[in-house]
Amino acid sequence: MAPRTDFWAILTEPLIRQNPVTLQILGICSALAVTTSLPTALTMSVSLTVVLTLSAALISLIRRHIPDPIRLIVQIVIIASLVIVIDQFLQAYFADISRALSIYVSLITTNCLVLGRTEAYARHHAPLPAAVDAFGNGLGYSLILIIIGGTRELFGQGSLFGQQVLPLASEGGWFTPLSLMLLAPSAFFLLGGLVWAIRSWRTEQAEAPEHTPPAQTRATE
Repeated sequence: MAPRTDFWAILTEPLIRQNPVTLQILGICSALAVTTSLPTALTMSVSLTVVLTLSAALISLIRRHIPDPIRLIVQIVIIASLVIVIDQFLQAYFADISRALSIYVSLITTNCLVLGRTEAYARHHAPLPAAVDAFGNGLGYSLILIIIGGTRELFGQGSLFGQQVLPLASEGGWFTPLSLMLLAPSAFFLLGGLVWAIRSWRTEQAEAPEHTPPAQTRATE
């Protein structure tokens, strides 16, 4: 009798314990580039999660019929086709956000998270577990983007989803926006701080030191 698949564990592991961004350091380019506001972060998160889930399910369905020498080409073609559909949908119904995301939706095709999960998991598992794994990794990716995007928009503009939350000093309030939060380095600092916080909390994620410093010896007189 085949062992029962634990779908709950597959779904929830990528949220914190095996998060693709903070632990595996995958997909960080978009995490740094499109998180200036919550709408762009959320749109990018949904787009990548949809592409990742559908591509994993499709590749798993045909995994036994893909010749091994061309498997990467087939996977990229499937991913790119889904990305084109998502990009056209955004351009048609969310034109402003599509312009704000610029080329980064198209670059989902080359996102190492998408290709990594299809190559490492979907190619070796049935469609349902593959889709659940992909969806869980999409949620883990989305969680990080939403945290960073919300923090940058709140402290960089004093708003969330475009709605003013903190009263601006220029309008008689007390909050002065931190312009650094709207620049790319702030996302790098926030992501680094988030990685540090999670690895301090879950110490098993901390990497072993590459070398041990030599023991100090007392100088002989």
